Amino acid sequence: MKHKLITERAYDERTVPGSCRILIDRLWPRGLTKEKLDCDMWCKDIAPSNELRKSFGHDAEKFADFRISYNKELDANPAKDEFIQKVRGELKVRDVCLVYAAKDKEVSNATVLAEWLKKQLV
Repeated sequence: MKHKLITERAYDERTVPGSCRILIDRLWPRGLTKEKLDCDMWCKDIAPSNELRKSFGHDAEKFADFRISYNKELDANPAKDEFIQKVRGELKVRDVCLVYAAKDKEVSNATVLAEWLKKQLV
């Protein structure tokens, strides 16, 4: 990869100017306008299913199981190929930032998606 794949919390300041920002949550972050979030695209189809999202509930004790389940969902997701191609194309010209709303950077769908995506892009 010529450029970097990073994750950024939706409520934090943008850390990489000029990056392609992709919102990867199924739900729009509360309290943020489109202008404030400043994303290039919203790929909610790649986010965890509503059932998985609700059962996980951002509980750190459930994260290991969530990681396994979300990876299975990603592998079976019909939107995955298009998503991978979008990211691959953007990485040829600029950094890509996966934007998420969760409070915990380590215990989030963004962490799992970034790990999974890096394996797909090899």
